[in-house]
Amino acid sequence: MAVESLSLAQARRIALAAQGFTDPAPTGVPTARHLRRVVGRTGLLQMDSVNVLQRAHYLPLYSRLGPYPTALLDRAAYRRPRTLFEYWGHEASLIPVELQPAFRWRMAREHQWGGLRRFAEEQPDLIKWVLDEVRESGPLTAAEIERDEPRDKSNWGWNWSSVKTALEYLFWSGEVMAASRNTSFARVYDLPERVLPAAVLAAPTPSEAEAHRTLVSVAARSLGVAAEFELRDYFRLPVAGARAAIASLVASGELLPVKVETWKQPAYLDPSAKLPRWVRGDRLISPFDPLVWERARTERLFHFTYRIEIYVPAPQRVYGYYVLPFLQGDRFTARVDLKADRKAGVLRVPAAWAEPGVDRSATARALAVELSRLAGWLGLSSVAAPEGGDLGGPVAAALASNAGVP
Repeated sequence: MAVESLSLAQARRIALAAQGFTDPAPTGVPTARHLRRVVGRTGLLQMDSVNVLQRAHYLPLYSRLGPYPTALLDRAAYRRPRTLFEYWGHEASLIPVELQPAFRWRMAREHQWGGLRRFAEEQPDLIKWVLDEVRESGPLTAAEIERDEPRDKSNWGWNWSSVKTALEYLFWSGEVMAASRNTSFARVYDLPERVLPAAVLAAPTPSEAEAHRTLVSVAARSLGVAAEFELRDYFRLPVAGARAAIASLVASGELLPVKVETWKQPAYLDPSAKLPRWVRGDRLISPFDPLVWERARTERLFHFTYRIEIYVPAPQRVYGYYVLPFLQGDRFTARVDLKADRKAGVLRVPAAWAEPGVDRSATARALAVELSRLAGWLGLSSVAAPEGGDLGGPVAAALASNAGVP
């Protein structure tokens, strides 16, 4: 695609296509091929420990594939021959293994958390001992290594044990990796040579500039069209390195400078990006989905102001604790606060809210269908009527007409 300017509607459709929202839906049960296609679109899957609905890394696949067996992702990340690995991409992430060499520059740098840097300086013998324990007896969790170590009192707020702190330092530096997660979602650590495919371990280490160029290129492909900050933020790259990579990609024709209607920022277009005539389908989107994690971009593209309120005190929340935007076609038409009540087998809906100007009845009907589909994927038997929100009544009526209210 060679253009000098884009309308906002075109930029929105390009972004959605780049993220995989115009790919054909699986005709049967999704397979590893479908998972690879999605990760090829998104470039990575962000992880988060909150499990009020479903772990964050599972949800982007659901948004693009519909109900799928989560064991597909578990196998890709934690079973041989694994195709994903855990590392710091955009926060904690699952990343394609072929990109591991492009992160070695980060592994070689000092940890971005000052507390961990100080810990490494003060406790080199402990770090060596922990690494030896993993080497001799791994895979191991922190709890399996700990031996009455004092709690580390550094001020980043996790209150990790000294063993856990050492393991996280080693994880950042690439000296240990996550071989799996246990039932408590704790990392199980092992050496890279026992986790990564041999071909990845043998791959040459690119220069820092080459690595930044690779990662900006992946970000550009995943975003379709983006401002400089978004290309940099996708993998949390340093400013100077990202700018140099962008300039290099522009010079080689692998990024095209464009103007996007209403954007004040210069934009860059992936030349291979597709511009679909339309985007169809109804999908709930995770708060940690790469489509929406850069909130200023979400607002510019969709005129949709979105903030996650997990860390906001309950009386100050506007929409709820774990709120998912509802995407219909190329517009966000609603948002819904959700909770999986696994003991009762019910998908709870603390609140549902409509966006201004939408057809509330049509949106409520579509949202009710999607909530029922989500509940089924989560193994829940029913959807409770919404407890609040200005769309709660219409959604309750739609659920009732679908026999979806318990």
